[in-house]
Amino acid sequence: MNVLYLSYDGLTDGLGRSQVLPYIMGLRNLGYKFTIVSFEKKAAFERDGSSIQKLVDEAGIKWIPLKYTSSPPILSTVYDIYQLRKTVEELQLKTPFDIIHCRSYITSLVGLKMKQKHGHKFVFDMRAFYADERIDGGLWNLKNPIFKTVYNYFKGKEVEFLSNANYSISLTEKGKDIIHSWKNVRNQPVPIEVIPCCADLNHFHPSKVDLKLQQRLKTTFKITQDDFIVTYLGSIGTWYMLDEMLDFFKVLVEKRPNSKFLFITTDKPETILPKAASKGIPLDRIIISPSKREEVPTFLSLAKAAIFFIQPVFSKSGSSPTKHGEMLGMGLPVIANSGVGDVDRIIEDTNSGILVREFTTEAYEKAVLQIDELLKIPVSTLQEAAQKYYSLEEGVKRYNSVYQSL
Repeated sequence: MNVLYLSYDGLTDGLGRSQVLPYIMGLRNLGYKFTIVSFEKKAAFERDGSSIQKLVDEAGIKWIPLKYTSSPPILSTVYDIYQLRKTVEELQLKTPFDIIHCRSYITSLVGLKMKQKHGHKFVFDMRAFYADERIDGGLWNLKNPIFKTVYNYFKGKEVEFLSNANYSISLTEKGKDIIHSWKNVRNQPVPIEVIPCCADLNHFHPSKVDLKLQQRLKTTFKITQDDFIVTYLGSIGTWYMLDEMLDFFKVLVEKRPNSKFLFITTDKPETILPKAASKGIPLDRIIISPSKREEVPTFLSLAKAAIFFIQPVFSKSGSSPTKHGEMLGMGLPVIANSGVGDVDRIIEDTNSGILVREFTTEAYEKAVLQIDELLKIPVSTLQEAAQKYYSLEEGVKRYNSVYQSL
Protein backbone atom coordinates (compact mmCIF):
# COMPACT_ATOMS: atom_id res chain seq x y z
CA MET A 1 0.00 0.00 0.00
CA ASN A 2 1.02 3.54 -0.74
CA VAL A 3 0.43 5.71 2.35
CA LEU A 4 0.48 9.50 2.56
CA TYR A 5 1.13 10.55 6.17
CA LEU A 6 0.27 14.15 7.09
CA SER A 7 1.54 15.71 10.32
CA TYR A 8 1.24 19.27 11.58
CA ASP A 9 3.99 18.38 14.05
CA GLY A 10 7.47 18.46 12.57
CA LEU A 11 9.68 15.41 12.32
CA THR A 12 12.40 17.58 13.84
CA ASP A 13 10.17 18.27 16.88
CA GLY A 14 10.49 16.00 19.89
CA LEU A 15 7.05 14.60 19.14
CA GLY A 16 8.03 13.82 15.58
CA ARG A 17 11.07 11.89 16.75
CA SER A 18 9.21 9.89 19.41
CA GLN A 19 5.62 9.62 18.16
CA VAL A 20 5.73 9.73 14.36
CA LEU A 21 8.93 8.26 12.97
CA PRO A 22 9.15 5.10 15.13
CA TYR A 23 5.70 3.92 14.01
CA ILE A 24 6.36 4.71 10.37
CA MET A 25 9.74 2.98 10.47
CA GLY A 26 8.06 -0.11 11.90
CA LEU A 27 5.31 -0.08 9.28
CA ARG A 28 7.86 0.53 6.52
CA ASN A 29 9.57 -2.69 7.58
CA LEU A 30 6.25 -4.46 6.97
CA GLY A 31 6.31 -3.35 3.34
CA TYR A 32 4.24 -0.16 3.27
CA LYS A 33 5.41 2.70 1.11
CA PHE A 34 5.33 6.11 2.85
CA THR A 35 5.40 9.74 1.89
CA ILE A 36 5.44 12.09 4.89
CA VAL A 37 4.41 15.74 4.70
CA SER A 38 5.17 17.63 7.92
CA PHE A 39 5.41 21.22 9.10
CA GLU A 40 8.86 22.12 10.41
CA LYS A 41 9.76 24.95 12.76
CA LYS A 42 12.77 26.94 11.57
CA ALA A 43 15.16 26.46 14.52
CA ALA A 44 14.45 22.74 14.90
CA PHE A 45 14.74 22.12 11.17
CA GLU A 46 18.08 23.94 10.95
CA ARG A 47 19.35 21.92 13.91
CA ASP A 48 18.07 18.44 13.05
CA GLY A 49 16.80 18.53 9.47
CA SER A 50 19.86 16.84 7.96
CA SER A 51 19.89 14.01 10.54
CA ILE A 52 16.17 13.31 9.99
CA GLN A 53 16.70 13.39 6.23
CA LYS A 54 19.42 10.77 6.59
CA LEU A 55 17.13 8.56 8.69
CA VAL A 56 14.23 8.65 6.25
CA ASP A 57 16.50 8.22 3.22
CA GLU A 58 18.01 5.08 4.74
CA ALA A 59 14.50 3.75 5.46
CA GLY A 60 13.28 4.44 1.92
CA ILE A 61 10.72 7.01 3.10
CA LYS A 62 9.95 10.15 1.10
CA TRP A 63 9.80 13.28 3.25
CA ILE A 64 8.40 16.64 2.22
CA PRO A 65 9.06 19.25 4.94
CA LEU A 66 6.89 22.37 4.74
CA LYS A 67 7.60 25.59 6.63
CA TYR A 68 5.44 26.06 9.73
CA THR A 69 4.04 29.57 10.16
CA SER A 70 2.97 30.86 13.56
CA SER A 71 1.75 34.40 13.05
CA PRO A 72 -0.65 36.03 12.80
CA PRO A 73 -2.82 33.62 14.85
CA ILE A 74 -5.50 31.70 12.94
CA LEU A 75 -4.56 33.25 9.58
CA SER A 76 -1.17 31.53 9.71
CA THR A 77 -2.91 28.18 10.22
CA VAL A 78 -5.24 28.89 7.30
CA TYR A 79 -2.16 29.55 5.17
CA ASP A 80 -0.54 26.30 6.33
CA ILE A 81 -3.70 24.38 5.40
CA TYR A 82 -3.57 25.99 1.94
CA GLN A 83 0.09 24.94 1.58
CA LEU A 84 -0.78 21.40 2.61
CA ARG A 85 -3.77 21.08 0.27
CA LYS A 86 -1.73 22.34 -2.67
CA THR A 87 1.17 19.96 -1.89
CA VAL A 88 -1.11 16.94 -1.46
CA GLU A 89 -2.93 17.59 -4.74
CA GLU A 90 0.41 17.79 -6.55
CA LEU A 91 1.57 14.52 -4.96
CA GLN A 92 -1.72 12.83 -5.87
CA LEU A 93 -1.21 13.72 -9.55
CA LYS A 94 2.26 12.14 -9.55
CA THR A 95 1.60 9.01 -7.48
CA PRO A 96 -1.95 8.20 -6.35
CA PHE A 97 -2.23 7.10 -2.71
CA ASP A 98 -4.24 4.28 -1.20
CA ILE A 99 -4.45 5.69 2.33
CA ILE A 100 -4.19 9.20 3.73
CA HIS A 101 -3.19 8.97 7.41
CA CYS A 102 -3.82 12.30 9.15
CA ARG A 103 -2.26 13.09 12.50
CA SER A 104 -4.69 15.29 14.46
CA TYR A 105 -7.29 17.76 13.26
CA ILE A 106 -5.50 20.34 11.08
CA THR A 107 -4.24 17.77 8.58
CA SER A 108 -7.58 15.94 8.66
CA LEU A 109 -9.21 19.01 7.07
CA VAL A 110 -7.19 18.11 3.97
CA GLY A 111 -7.47 14.34 4.39
CA LEU A 112 -11.27 14.37 4.45
CA LYS A 113 -11.41 16.61 1.35
CA MET A 114 -9.09 14.21 -0.48
CA LYS A 115 -11.28 11.24 0.45
CA GLN A 116 -14.37 13.05 -0.82
CA LYS A 117 -12.65 14.09 -4.06
CA HIS A 118 -10.48 11.06 -4.88
CA GLY A 119 -11.92 8.24 -2.79
CA HIS A 120 -8.85 7.64 -0.60
CA LYS A 121 -9.11 5.63 2.58
CA PHE A 122 -8.98 8.22 5.37
CA VAL A 123 -7.42 7.47 8.79
CA PHE A 124 -8.27 10.10 11.42
CA ASP A 125 -5.48 9.79 14.01
CA MET A 126 -7.09 12.23 16.42
CA ARG A 127 -4.48 12.05 19.24
CA ALA A 128 -6.78 13.84 21.74
CA PHE A 129 -9.80 16.18 21.82
CA TYR A 130 -8.04 19.06 20.06
CA ALA A 131 -10.58 21.89 20.39
CA ASP A 132 -11.29 21.08 24.03
CA GLU A 133 -7.55 21.02 24.76
CA ARG A 134 -7.31 24.58 23.47
CA ILE A 135 -10.06 25.66 25.86
CA ASP A 136 -8.85 23.65 28.86
CA GLY A 137 -5.30 24.91 28.32
CA GLY A 138 -6.41 28.54 28.24
CA LEU A 139 -5.24 29.00 24.64
CA TRP A 140 -8.72 29.85 23.36
CA ASN A 141 -11.09 32.00 25.42
CA LEU A 142 -14.73 31.30 24.58
CA LYS A 143 -15.62 34.85 25.67
CA ASN A 144 -13.74 35.99 22.56
CA PRO A 145 -16.18 35.61 19.63
CA ILE A 146 -13.36 34.71 17.23
CA PHE A 147 -12.14 31.83 19.38
CA LYS A 148 -15.71 30.72 20.07
CA THR A 149 -16.30 30.54 16.31
CA VAL A 150 -13.09 28.57 15.78
CA TYR A 151 -13.95 26.21 18.65
CA ASN A 152 -17.43 25.51 17.26
CA TYR A 153 -15.94 25.00 13.79
CA PHE A 154 -13.51 22.33 15.00
CA LYS A 155 -16.12 20.59 17.17
CA GLY A 156 -18.28 20.33 14.05
CA LYS A 157 -15.33 19.04 12.03
CA GLU A 158 -14.57 16.52 14.79
CA VAL A 159 -17.99 14.96 14.20
CA GLU A 160 -17.41 15.00 10.43
CA PHE A 161 -14.01 13.32 10.74
CA LEU A 162 -15.34 10.59 13.03
CA SER A 163 -18.43 10.03 10.88
CA ASN A 164 -16.49 9.79 7.61
CA ALA A 165 -13.14 8.25 8.54
CA ASN A 166 -12.55 4.70 7.40
CA TYR A 167 -10.83 4.29 10.76
CA SER A 168 -10.12 6.58 13.70
CA ILE A 169 -7.32 6.25 16.23
CA SER A 170 -7.80 7.16 19.91
CA LEU A 171 -4.98 7.31 22.43
CA THR A 172 -7.21 5.92 25.18
CA GLU A 173 -10.02 3.47 25.85
CA LYS A 174 -11.67 6.27 27.82
CA GLY A 175 -11.65 8.50 24.72
CA LYS A 176 -13.08 5.69 22.60
CA ASP A 177 -15.94 5.15 25.06
CA ILE A 178 -16.74 8.88 25.07
CA ILE A 179 -16.86 9.01 21.25
CA HIS A 180 -19.09 5.94 21.04
CA SER A 181 -21.55 7.69 23.38
CA TRP A 182 -21.98 10.67 21.03
CA LYS A 183 -25.35 10.61 19.24
CA ASN A 184 -24.37 13.22 16.64
CA VAL A 185 -21.69 10.95 15.11
CA ARG A 186 -23.12 8.90 12.27
CA ASN A 187 -22.65 5.16 11.72
CA GLN A 188 -22.11 4.40 15.40
CA PRO A 189 -20.21 2.57 16.72
CA VAL A 190 -17.63 4.02 14.33
CA PRO A 191 -14.44 1.96 13.90
CA ILE A 192 -11.82 3.09 16.43
CA GLU A 193 -8.50 1.51 17.33
CA VAL A 194 -6.85 2.46 20.63
CA ILE A 195 -3.11 3.08 20.27
CA PRO A 196 -1.50 4.96 23.19
CA CYS A 197 1.65 7.07 22.99
CA CYS A 198 4.06 4.17 22.87
CA ALA A 199 7.61 4.25 24.22
CA ASP A 200 10.82 2.85 22.79
CA LEU A 201 11.26 0.20 25.47
CA ASN A 202 14.57 -0.90 23.98
CA HIS A 203 15.91 2.55 24.84
CA PHE A 204 14.05 3.07 28.12
CA HIS A 205 15.51 -0.03 29.72
CA PRO A 206 17.96 -0.53 32.63
CA SER A 207 20.47 -2.04 30.21
CA LYS A 208 20.92 1.44 28.71
CA VAL A 209 22.26 2.89 31.96
CA ASP A 210 25.83 4.19 31.66
CA LEU A 211 27.38 3.33 35.04
CA LYS A 212 30.25 5.79 34.69
CA LEU A 213 27.85 8.62 33.84
CA GLN A 214 25.59 7.52 36.68
CA GLN A 215 28.45 7.89 39.16
CA ARG A 216 29.39 11.31 37.77
CA LEU A 217 25.80 12.48 38.11
CA LYS A 218 25.63 11.28 41.72
CA THR A 219 28.76 13.28 42.46
CA THR A 220 27.53 16.37 40.61
CA PHE A 221 24.08 16.28 42.20
CA LYS A 222 25.45 15.29 45.65
CA ILE A 223 23.29 12.18 45.80
CA THR A 224 24.21 9.75 48.54
CA GLN A 225 23.34 6.09 48.97
CA ASP A 226 20.71 7.00 51.58
CA ASP A 227 18.87 9.61 49.48
CA PHE A 228 15.36 8.82 48.27
CA ILE A 229 15.07 10.32 44.79
CA VAL A 230 11.72 10.96 43.12
CA THR A 231 11.90 12.22 39.54
CA TYR A 232 9.86 14.14 36.99
CA LEU A 233 10.72 13.84 33.30
CA GLY A 234 9.94 16.43 30.64
CA SER A 235 8.98 20.06 30.26
CA ILE A 236 6.63 21.78 32.67
CA GLY A 237 4.02 23.30 30.42
CA THR A 238 0.31 23.92 30.23
CA TRP A 239 -0.90 20.59 31.56
CA TYR A 240 1.60 19.57 34.22
CA MET A 241 0.77 20.66 37.76
CA LEU A 242 4.03 21.94 39.21
CA ASP A 243 2.49 23.49 42.32
CA GLU A 244 0.69 20.30 43.25
CA MET A 245 3.77 18.14 42.62
CA LEU A 246 5.79 20.44 44.89
CA ASP A 247 3.04 20.29 47.54
CA PHE A 248 3.28 16.50 47.38
CA PHE A 249 7.06 16.66 47.66
CA LYS A 250 6.84 18.94 50.70
CA VAL A 251 4.80 16.24 52.46
CA LEU A 252 7.28 13.61 51.27
CA VAL A 253 10.24 15.55 52.73
CA GLU A 254 8.42 15.92 56.05
CA LYS A 255 7.90 12.15 56.21
CA ARG A 256 11.17 11.16 54.54
CA PRO A 257 13.78 13.88 55.24
CA ASN A 258 16.30 12.15 52.95
CA SER A 259 14.10 12.81 49.89
CA LYS A 260 15.24 14.80 46.86
CA PHE A 261 13.26 15.85 43.77
CA LEU A 262 15.08 15.40 40.45
CA PHE A 263 13.59 17.38 37.56
CA ILE A 264 14.94 16.08 34.22
CA THR A 265 13.88 19.05 32.12
CA THR A 266 15.05 21.77 29.78
CA ASP A 267 12.94 24.28 31.72
CA LYS A 268 14.93 26.94 33.53
CA PRO A 269 15.49 26.58 37.30
CA GLU A 270 13.70 29.94 37.76
CA THR A 271 10.50 28.16 36.76
CA ILE A 272 10.77 25.77 39.71
CA LEU A 273 12.99 27.11 42.50
CA PRO A 274 10.99 30.23 43.51
CA LYS A 275 7.84 28.12 43.85
CA ALA A 276 9.68 25.52 45.91
CA ALA A 277 11.09 28.23 48.15
CA SER A 278 7.66 29.83 48.64
CA LYS A 279 6.38 26.48 49.92
CA GLY A 280 9.21 26.18 52.43
CA ILE A 281 10.96 23.35 50.60
CA PRO A 282 14.75 23.41 51.22
CA LEU A 283 16.32 24.20 47.86
CA ASP A 284 19.10 21.69 48.43
CA ARG A 285 16.36 19.08 48.08
CA ILE A 286 15.66 20.16 44.46
CA ILE A 287 17.84 19.01 41.54
CA ILE A 288 17.18 20.43 38.05
CA SER A 289 19.03 19.32 34.94
CA PRO A 290 18.48 18.88 31.20
CA SER A 291 19.51 15.63 29.57
CA LYS A 292 20.28 14.40 26.08
CA ARG A 293 17.91 11.68 24.93
CA GLU A 294 20.62 9.01 25.00
CA GLU A 295 21.39 9.94 28.63
CA VAL A 296 17.80 9.95 29.93
CA PRO A 297 17.84 6.27 31.04
CA THR A 298 20.90 7.01 33.18
CA PHE A 299 19.28 10.09 34.71
CA LEU A 300 16.13 8.09 35.48
CA SER A 301 18.23 5.35 37.08
CA LEU A 302 19.09 7.79 39.90
CA ALA A 303 15.49 7.65 41.14
CA LYS A 304 13.50 5.18 43.21
CA ALA A 305 10.11 6.44 41.96
CA ALA A 306 8.67 8.83 39.37
CA ILE A 307 5.83 11.34 39.53
CA PHE A 308 3.55 13.30 37.21
CA PHE A 309 0.39 15.27 37.97
CA ILE A 310 -1.68 16.35 34.96
CA GLN A 311 -4.76 18.57 34.96
CA PRO A 312 -7.73 16.14 35.13
CA VAL A 313 -9.88 18.09 32.64
CA PHE A 314 -12.20 16.69 29.95
CA SER A 315 -9.74 16.98 27.09
CA LYS A 316 -7.21 14.88 28.98
CA SER A 317 -9.65 11.93 28.80
CA GLY A 318 -8.15 11.31 25.39
CA SER A 319 -4.50 11.84 26.36
CA SER A 320 -1.74 9.31 26.88
CA PRO A 321 1.40 10.59 28.68
CA THR A 322 4.45 9.16 26.86
CA LYS A 323 6.54 9.60 30.01
CA HIS A 324 4.42 6.95 31.78
CA GLY A 325 5.65 4.17 29.50
CA GLU A 326 9.22 5.45 29.61
CA MET A 327 9.28 5.48 33.41
CA LEU A 328 7.77 2.00 33.68
CA GLY A 329 10.23 0.71 31.10
CA MET A 330 13.05 1.85 33.39
CA GLY A 331 11.52 -0.08 36.27
CA LEU A 332 10.25 3.00 38.12
CA PRO A 333 6.90 2.88 39.94
CA VAL A 334 4.81 5.96 39.25
CA ILE A 335 2.91 8.35 41.51
CA ALA A 336 0.18 9.97 39.39
CA ASN A 337 -3.16 11.68 39.81
CA SER A 338 -6.43 10.13 38.75
CA GLY A 339 -8.70 11.39 35.97
CA VAL A 340 -6.21 11.42 33.06
CA GLY A 341 -6.78 9.13 30.09
CA ASP A 342 -6.25 5.47 30.93
CA VAL A 343 -3.65 6.13 33.66
CA ASP A 344 -6.02 5.05 36.44
CA ARG A 345 -6.87 1.79 34.71
CA ILE A 346 -3.26 0.99 33.84
CA ILE A 347 -1.94 1.59 37.37
CA GLU A 348 -4.78 -0.39 38.95
CA ASP A 349 -4.56 -3.23 36.44
CA THR A 350 -0.79 -3.67 36.74
CA ASN A 351 -0.24 -2.63 40.38
CA SER A 352 2.54 -0.36 39.13
CA GLY A 353 2.10 2.81 41.14
CA ILE A 354 0.08 5.06 43.44
CA LEU A 355 -2.97 7.07 42.40
CA VAL A 356 -3.54 10.42 44.09
CA ARG A 357 -7.27 11.13 43.90
CA GLU A 358 -7.34 14.60 45.46
CA PHE A 359 -4.89 17.47 45.59
CA THR A 360 -4.94 17.79 49.37
CA THR A 361 -2.39 17.37 52.15
CA GLU A 362 -4.39 14.40 53.45
CA ALA A 363 -4.28 12.66 50.07
CA TYR A 364 -0.54 13.30 49.77
CA GLU A 365 0.08 11.91 53.27
CA LYS A 366 -1.92 8.79 52.40
CA ALA A 367 0.15 8.32 49.23
CA VAL A 368 3.46 8.82 51.06
CA LEU A 369 2.49 6.10 53.54
CA GLN A 370 2.16 3.68 50.60
CA ILE A 371 5.71 4.27 49.33
CA ASP A 372 7.30 1.42 51.27
CA GLU A 373 4.91 -0.99 49.53
CA LEU A 374 5.56 0.77 46.23
CA LEU A 375 9.28 0.05 46.50
CA LYS A 376 8.60 -3.66 46.88
CA ILE A 377 7.16 -3.92 43.37
CA PRO A 378 9.57 -6.04 41.28
CA VAL A 379 11.23 -4.27 38.35
CA SER A 380 9.99 -7.11 36.13
CA THR A 381 6.37 -6.29 37.07
CA LEU A 382 6.87 -2.65 36.06
CA GLN A 383 8.53 -3.59 32.78
CA GLU A 384 5.73 -6.04 32.01
CA ALA A 385 3.25 -3.20 32.56
CA ALA A 386 5.20 -1.06 30.09
CA GLN A 387 5.21 -3.86 27.52
CA LYS A 388 1.50 -4.51 27.96
CA TYR A 389 0.35 -0.92 27.49
CA TYR A 390 3.14 1.09 25.87
CA SER A 391 5.08 -1.26 23.59
CA LEU A 392 6.09 0.33 20.29
CA GLU A 393 5.90 -3.10 18.64
CA GLU A 394 2.28 -3.47 19.79
CA GLY A 395 1.50 0.02 18.48
CA VAL A 396 2.94 -0.88 15.05
CA LYS A 397 0.96 -4.13 15.12
CA ARG A 398 -2.29 -2.22 15.74
CA TYR A 399 -1.60 0.31 12.99
CA ASN A 400 -0.86 -2.58 10.65
CA SER A 401 -4.21 -4.14 11.61
CA VAL A 402 -5.98 -0.88 10.75
CA TYR A 403 -4.23 -0.61 7.38
CA GLN A 404 -4.98 -4.25 6.57
CA SER A 405 -8.68 -3.75 7.36
CA LEU A 406 -8.76 -0.99 4.74
